[in-house]
Amino acid sequence: MLEQINGPEDIKRIPEQRLPQLAEEIRKFLVEKLSETGGHLASNLGTVELTIALHRVLNLPNDKLIWDVGHQAYTHKILTGRKEEFDRLRMEGGISGFPRRTESACDSFDTGHSSTSISAGLGYVQARDLKSKDYTVVSVIGDGALTGGMAYEALNNASNLKTNFIIVLNDNNMSISPSVGGISSYLAEMRTASAYTGLKTDVTTALEKIPGVGKGMVDAIRKTKSSIKQFVIPGMFFENMGITYLGPVDGHDIKTMTRVFQDARRVEGPVIVHVITQKGRGYLPALRHPSRFHGTSPFEIDTGIPKKHTKPTWTDIFSTVMRKMGDREPDVVAVTAAMKEGVGLKRFANMFPERFFDVGIAEAHAVTFAAGLSLGGLIPVVAIYSTFLQRAFDQIIHDVCMQNLHVVFAVDRAGLVGADGRTHQGVFDLSYLGMMPNMTVMAPKNIWELSDMMKYAVHASGPVAIRYPRGEACDGMKEHRERIEPHKAEVIHRGEKIAILAVGNMVSTAGEAVRDLQRQGINPTLVNMRFVKPFDKELVKELALSHDCLITVEENAISGGFGEQILVYAEEEKLKVEVEIMAVPDQFVSHGSVKHQQEITGLDTQGIVSRILLHERFHPKEKIDAKECTNEEESLSEEKLENSKR
Repeated sequence: MLEQINGPEDIKRIPEQRLPQLAEEIRKFLVEKLSETGGHLASNLGTVELTIALHRVLNLPNDKLIWDVGHQAYTHKILTGRKEEFDRLRMEGGISGFPRRTESACDSFDTGHSSTSISAGLGYVQARDLKSKDYTVVSVIGDGALTGGMAYEALNNASNLKTNFIIVLNDNNMSISPSVGGISSYLAEMRTASAYTGLKTDVTTALEKIPGVGKGMVDAIRKTKSSIKQFVIPGMFFENMGITYLGPVDGHDIKTMTRVFQDARRVEGPVIVHVITQKGRGYLPALRHPSRFHGTSPFEIDTGIPKKHTKPTWTDIFSTVMRKMGDREPDVVAVTAAMKEGVGLKRFANMFPERFFDVGIAEAHAVTFAAGLSLGGLIPVVAIYSTFLQRAFDQIIHDVCMQNLHVVFAVDRAGLVGADGRTHQGVFDLSYLGMMPNMTVMAPKNIWELSDMMKYAVHASGPVAIRYPRGEACDGMKEHRERIEPHKAEVIHRGEKIAILAVGNMVSTAGEAVRDLQRQGINPTLVNMRFVKPFDKELVKELALSHDCLITVEENAISGGFGEQILVYAEEEKLKVEVEIMAVPDQFVSHGSVKHQQEITGLDTQGIVSRILLHERFHPKEKIDAKECTNEEESLSEEKLENSKR
């Protein structure tokens, strides 16, 4: 069946009785492909039949199908002619793991963050009506995304519509972690309202058998609020807002969903179709561990075990530090936004459940909630991915920084993130956090410094953000572990003429560049800045007076980042030193490996070396013999000892 799918119209040529076979073939295809490339598996396995039913009813690309977050759109990509490109899913030059309008006319909206689809869909609907167009708009949103406030703002706005707008609620009781809160409990009640569901089916069947008038009566009833529905399902939240509710519907029954979606197209106004799906369906390891298979690396199909046994990640180190801190610091509490496993707080939550708070996909609420915790005498650690923390920009400024509250932000996935691509790059946090008064921003160079910074932050005052990247944590430079002093940098190596001011994970990369340059007779100074804000002005001034050029290196957008702070400071102080900024260019970086992204942005070892080699005036007249630099690590350690004496 899958071989017959090469474009958006092909799904309609498949006989209805063969669609379950197609669904199973798609699941097998996804498991096989993602076992090689990695990607979002569990969420896509859960939406196969849902996607088939939508594609049977809609006419793409004329109709508009908008996926919330978008990490469940793999079947959509397959059905719109992109299955041959799955061998390079999320790789450089390959297709994205999220909807991309530049990939296909069938992708109506570029997504990657949660709770956005209803707002975007409503915009499409209003534009359609104003321009007198004729197409159907469908927004698919998960129950986890309904914990985000933006979804309710959009629902409130959509309730006034007088024309058709279909909202599909994909309810699997999961976001990345299991959904939490009142809306989750409410949906659980509706899932189990079998009395209503059975009664509705019986009544509908009986009415449709009445000759001549039965079908018309059913259509009329569907367009009105049912007193039976009001009685059996308490509250009827959506209907009370003026939004027609259809469901719950089995999200793996293609025939029933197709009929309900056809009914939904006839509703004159907003309509929610509540679909119950199973995350990870069809692949036992993903079914048993949906959180782990939400976003997975390549794995063995038979067992689900990752193919590569990696070293501890930065998130793993943070997880260990938080668990130990829970024992030592009774006032420390942890807050996350539906990412308990993702940010490494599962162990803390298991050991200190009363001190762990998962607020759902509600980053803005998480930050202001943490502000209240701080005012109540606790020390909240808010752990959120860099790209998602952007969604709480206003709350960080107004509710935390303006009141100078002691809230610690653990900013995970900072910098270039690799395969998730443009929507998930954590390359803006130094810019948006660095502009906020009272905020302290730090970045560790290795695993020991992350631990030291967390301890420092918990005992500091005011808001403190610690940003660290995705992936394997750096365990090098262990010999460089000066005590963290407020706003003080750490000199790794004393050289001449050029000083490299590196931030976070760029310190180890810059260290490799220094060793390469030393073999060519160039001996730069290397500094681990530690504090991005406030930075070590005393050291920067000293280096400016003793060097000809300062080169800043950061895995952050060039605009508003650390480098610009140094440039502005040098100009204000009238320091006679050249300042060069190495950072992510003013563009969105597409998906691929982190290594590739660092190469194309010039933030790899060779990029730093090449940038410095452009300065011919710094080249020695005679290059140093490479034999003299074979034990460079030892020489750096001796330099470190000398610095500590000094």
